[in-house]
Amino acid sequence: MMMKYVIGIDYGTESGRAVLVDLEGNEIADHVTPYPHGVIDEVLPESNVKLEPDWALQHPGDYIEVLATAVPAVLQKSGVNPADVIGIGIDFTACTMLPVDAFGEPLCFKPDLKHRPHSWVKLWKHHAAQDEANLINEIAAERGETFLPRYGGKISSEWMIAKVWQILNEAPDIYEKTDLFLEATDWVVFKMTGNIVRNSCTAGYKSIWHKQEGYPSKEFFRALDPRLENLTETKLRGDIVPLGTKAGELTNEMAAMMGLLSGTAVAVGNVDAHAAVPGVGVVEPGKLVMAMGTSICHMLLGTEEKRVEGMCGVVEDGIIPGYLGYEAGQSAVGDIFAWYVEQGVPAYVKEAAEKEGIGIHEWLEKRAAAYKPGETGLLALDWWNGNRSVLVDTDLTGLMVGYTLLTKPEEIYRALLEATAFGTRKIIDAFVESGVKVEELYACGGLPQKNKLLMQIYADVTNRPIKVAASKQTPAVGAAMFAAVAAGKENGGYESIAEAAKKMGKVRDEVFKPIRENVAIYEQLYQEYVKLHDYFGRGGNNVMKRLKSIKENVGLKESVNI
Repeated sequence: MMMKYVIGIDYGTESGRAVLVDLEGNEIADHVTPYPHGVIDEVLPESNVKLEPDWALQHPGDYIEVLATAVPAVLQKSGVNPADVIGIGIDFTACTMLPVDAFGEPLCFKPDLKHRPHSWVKLWKHHAAQDEANLINEIAAERGETFLPRYGGKISSEWMIAKVWQILNEAPDIYEKTDLFLEATDWVVFKMTGNIVRNSCTAGYKSIWHKQEGYPSKEFFRALDPRLENLTETKLRGDIVPLGTKAGELTNEMAAMMGLLSGTAVAVGNVDAHAAVPGVGVVEPGKLVMAMGTSICHMLLGTEEKRVEGMCGVVEDGIIPGYLGYEAGQSAVGDIFAWYVEQGVPAYVKEAAEKEGIGIHEWLEKRAAAYKPGETGLLALDWWNGNRSVLVDTDLTGLMVGYTLLTKPEEIYRALLEATAFGTRKIIDAFVESGVKVEELYACGGLPQKNKLLMQIYADVTNRPIKVAASKQTPAVGAAMFAAVAAGKENGGYESIAEAAKKMGKVRDEVFKPIRENVAIYEQLYQEYVKLHDYFGRGGNNVMKRLKSIKENVGLKESVNI
């Protein structure tokens, strides 16, 4: 019998990664396509329209470029016959959303609207809807809305409703011209199949949808803004279906562009971190999966719906059918390390790394590894891009304590690594204290592949063993697994994601185990982290927010003077 294959595409923050996988989980070929327009956070393309602080947009054409480039590339590299590819699945950062017209075309493609920021894709890390998020939380709490505890007590500015309301408030004509607000993952599936289908994962985690109860009531939306009363039955309308569902088949046009056969099964869209869970073979409770890249998403399965502070959501069948899927996260992790390397290290570090023929990250990691826990005398809060869990507050900022005139760059680097580990520990503690067990950790994404020191610090800080994904492209492999389910057993695929994960999910032999003496010191440091966390994050001292407010007010005055 001829081997069959599936393709998974992971749409990240900076690029799209396609992987061709056989039905036993062996990766045959992969290809990374950087987005031509990258993250748009300063000026709109083809215009001089400047964006305000906390904006983060993308160009929807970049997503189609990934299909046109990456899929033919993996077919060419592998030599696989397109007739043997039985399905394609995608995952995406979320909530990454866009307004489309009645034909499903993005409003930013229209010549008369392309200079309007609100017509573009709002990337997951677009935080300019914080005012709307604050009001959503305030009004939901006042009304005693039952959905609020499912999201840790706070709805994020990163999610769908806050972003939609920002558009309505700041560009009501764009809101009126919008036929549907779609997650980018659902829009790309629509482009491949011609069918608009919403997936239960993004609907549940990012749009306040519940499998049993649906969206919040019309009364709640009317309480937010009378103009939003009919939002869910108009601009958020559409079928919401479980992960692994076949959304449709590749159209002739898209099949020709991608080098596949028309009629190839396409799975409904997914979220990147959620797809990674079966990608490492996890299909049962007690195992926390960390998708570690520019940020971290923490994914966990449970059997009961518990209230956990600051979680991004608990959704029935949200990750693996038959379980409640919990999500939490940190808004910046790899982004913090990248910021330091790009903006903070002195010239001599760059020169030394060049002389040694290694990257700056590697140079810093090598020297940071020579320090014992606590030896740097530094402690940091990991809020360079706000706090997602457990505080759900994008107005918080970074902090470093303990600098002296002898502090070295590698010490700062290590303190930043440790800060992100402390942030993860805070999230784990929140789950455990709420009765959701966390016994071992699984790591996937770009960071675990590159930074062994980071993984050892995480094992020591959390006092739990960490297994690392065998694949560099775990979300893409997970998306490919859902493609195998969408294709169905009759076509050589699988009946369920649990079956696919059992056959296709893989981890490395290497396990990072906690080092007892490190655990003891990190416990002391973590207690100090918690004190700083609560003092600056729970209202003890709102200096971060005051500084941000002063900065914004000065910026407004300057723009008025210009």
